[in-house]
Amino acid sequence: MNRLTIVLAVLGLGLAVLLFSGDTTRVFGMRTDDFGRFVYLLPIALMLAAGIWARRTSASETLRNLMIWLVLILALATVYLYRQEALGVGNRLLAGLVPGRAVVVTTSEGGQEVILHKVLNGHYEAYVTVNGQSISMLVDTGASMIALSREDAERVGIIPENLDYSMSVMTANGRARAARVTLAEVAIGPIVRHNVPASVAEDGKLDQSLLGMSFLSTLGSLQIQTDELRMRD
Repeated sequence: MNRLTIVLAVLGLGLAVLLFSGDTTRVFGMRTDDFGRFVYLLPIALMLAAGIWARRTSASETLRNLMIWLVLILALATVYLYRQEALGVGNRLLAGLVPGRAVVVTTSEGGQEVILHKVLNGHYEAYVTVNGQSISMLVDTGASMIALSREDAERVGIIPENLDYSMSVMTANGRARAARVTLAEVAIGPIVRHNVPASVAEDGKLDQSLLGMSFLSTLGSLQIQTDELRMRD
């Protein structure tokens, strides 16, 4: 393995650490900005050292090597400076490919916004964390409250046999009975709500759990733009 391969491997590792460090302020005991400067200044130091060691190299070859290093430094600096934008594009692409995966972006006012992309059936689905468990839900503004299927209710720790199915509700499978419950915590991305009213449908009466108005009505805004549904806390 030649020296250039080793240097590129070190630079690639440093860049990967920066990209996946998220919002942490320190990397390996160094401030994130200082670590980033170290990563893209390292090639300069190595380039100068290589110039001192390789005194037998011709002027033209030395100039060519200098240009290669300059391009590498500029490329690494560009990727580092625009790393947040690159991560944002990657998250949006992943959300478009994985139905229900929410994208969290920062608004111009400094707040956070959750974006859902329309799935192939024309609806919006989201992975919602209920009592610590991730559940796929259909966003339904026509539902007065969150509605859980029997299977999802069991997943979040509710015992369906102990419930009182005294409510009458309309589902895609027709009219059914449901039981009132209170969910300790409901979250989608950074938006978290506690003690949210919900219902549990009878067994076999609800194919997919619904994210209804008992959660949606607590949002600061709920907007549909083209094929995106945007939620703000």
